[in-house]
Amino acid sequence: MSTDAGASAAATAATAARSRRALRLAVGTALCLATSFGFQWAIPMVAPVLAVFLFATVGRPLPAKAGLALALLVIATTGTGLLLIPFLRHAPLSGVLMTALGLFLAFRYGLRGGNGLVSTFLVAGIALISVAGTADMGLALSVIGALARGLLLGVVMLAVCHWLIPEPGTATPAAKPPAPVASDADWMAWRATLVVMPAFLLAMADPAGYLPIVMKAVSLGRQSCTTARSAATELLGSTLLGGLLAILFWFALGLSVNLWMFFLWTILFALVVARRLFAIRPTRATPGFWLNSLVTMIILLGQSVEDSAAGKDVYHAFAVRMGLFIGVSLYGVFMLRWLDHRRQRTVSTASTTI
Repeated sequence: MSTDAGASAAATAATAARSRRALRLAVGTALCLATSFGFQWAIPMVAPVLAVFLFATVGRPLPAKAGLALALLVIATTGTGLLLIPFLRHAPLSGVLMTALGLFLAFRYGLRGGNGLVSTFLVAGIALISVAGTADMGLALSVIGALARGLLLGVVMLAVCHWLIPEPGTATPAAKPPAPVASDADWMAWRATLVVMPAFLLAMADPAGYLPIVMKAVSLGRQSCTTARSAATELLGSTLLGGLLAILFWFALGLSVNLWMFFLWTILFALVVARRLFAIRPTRATPGFWLNSLVTMIILLGQSVEDSAAGKDVYHAFAVRMGLFIGVSLYGVFMLRWLDHRRQRTVSTASTTI
């Protein structure tokens, strides 16, 4: 009886801890979104997207020194994208190959047990900054500034949300999942690189217009770093769900268009997704599916808000952007299935030969 009671108490405490993490993710993402759009930062959607990754990855507030060190590390690592700009401008083939190598090394670093957050920022920096710099160095510096501001804001909001919504006294830190073996990590890193590269090449034609596509591809590449057999299908499913959530959010926001309602609706939609992300509402989908759905919603919605402020046709731009997102996701599905099929054939052939 005492053992059953102890197990029940532990399960209740774990559920309470996950519930608070979900609420912190929703509130923190909404605070970052309201701050970036309220102060009219350049590329305002970057801050809430980074907040989603930060709150989903980090379960405890970062000390001030650690937060500042992380921000400086991210600035230094993302700045490596600046080194690729001369090659992309004057020797495009060499620049593209160097970009692919950089993405592979960044993905592999995270898969081999490195800091997943640093790996994500490094991938984003290599892809976003280098492609932005091919058109305008000022745009590349704006992307670096957006990443740095977004990360610093996320670290501050992480501390604020932990103060507002503290951890239960009995909560224990979640166990870190084991890193895949070296051969599997290298294979998944190449898969993720091949998922990101087509969007990168497409964005070189119009960096300012296609930056959201690169952000989406980075999210897909991060999601593809899994050994789950359903990873390919989840790439497309999470994109479609993210688009549906963005449509529902847009029409809900149309009931009362102001920053305050933008903030509140963000909390509601993010909380609905976060409850499934942290398995408070268990589903068959993986956490990566729900994380990518939320990121997709924020990217689509943020770009639509900017289009509306600029006087553009929001619905036409959304349809084009959603079509590109689906195209990138379909390519990712095809690439993952094709590569996995070839690898299985190679492994079976080798085992038969032995």
